[in-house]
Amino acid sequence: MKINEINSFLKEDLQKVEALIEQSLQSDVALLDGINKSLREHPGKMLRSMLSLLVAGALGKVNESSLKYAAGTELLHNATLLHDDVVDGATLRRGRPTVSALLNNQASILIGDFWLVRCVQLVLQAHVEPEQVLRRFSATLSDLAEGELRQMELSGLGTTTEADYLRIIYGKTASLFVTAAVSAAISVKAPEPLCEAARLFASHLGMAFQIKDDIFDYAADSTLGKPTGIDLREQKITQPLLCALESVPEPEARAVREKVARIADHPEVEADIRSFVKEHDGIGRATAVMHRYLRKALEALEAFPASAQKDYLVVLTHYVGDRQI
Repeated sequence: MKINEINSFLKEDLQKVEALIEQSLQSDVALLDGINKSLREHPGKMLRSMLSLLVAGALGKVNESSLKYAAGTELLHNATLLHDDVVDGATLRRGRPTVSALLNNQASILIGDFWLVRCVQLVLQAHVEPEQVLRRFSATLSDLAEGELRQMELSGLGTTTEADYLRIIYGKTASLFVTAAVSAAISVKAPEPLCEAARLFASHLGMAFQIKDDIFDYAADSTLGKPTGIDLREQKITQPLLCALESVPEPEARAVREKVARIADHPEVEADIRSFVKEHDGIGRATAVMHRYLRKALEALEAFPASAQKDYLVVLTHYVGDRQI
């Protein structure tokens, strides 16, 4: 079963979510309205909205608040992408030029701010516990900022530990998965034990999702549809390298970490580090770590009552591990 089957299952609700997003982004500023419409022509997989809708349907009946919270997660996600493109100096996003490349960094930041504000407004328009959900969105924004800044702080030092890495990827990625799932559970007034199960499921799923992304960065070529080597060139130590480092004596690990710290001035050492990861099966070991998180996600999902939505959440979990882009 592929992810397009989930799209078909959720088709009607996803269309409602997309309509809410489009309504939220309307503006009488022609430049802003035109860019927003262009961005919405290629919305991506809407994975977080799908997660939100499936959790809401698994724990109750999707309602107007469920739809608004699902749309809010998508608005927040894309707001952070617009900001990330500036931070990363990215020129392409989903195969198309970024706003910062087409216009400038200021435009990308301002449009990201606009999406963020419209996210907040949409959440506040909901009828089921909007203030509680807004606190959840606020926590995610804090997690995102802290995760990115923690990674920035450590990049170039070569000292990132497993604990550092897990904290970073929770903030950068898993936190928004949690918000998508928990806000959905709240929208259908799910009891606290099921809200907690939703939180655990989404947290583990989000961690696995980011580890998979970090594995892509060490792919042998670019046939996966994503550029490779970006994280390493930015001197970020991620799961594949951490796994390789854990498999060697400390003196050897320290020497590799020193190479990471020198990449900016000595880019030729990147090849040495990639060879080290390959030699010590960093990708295979990282894949095993990812699958541990996926198993934990499925264990958390066992608390959910039987339903088609629960079955599709299992499909979504397998998709995260199997995806090729």
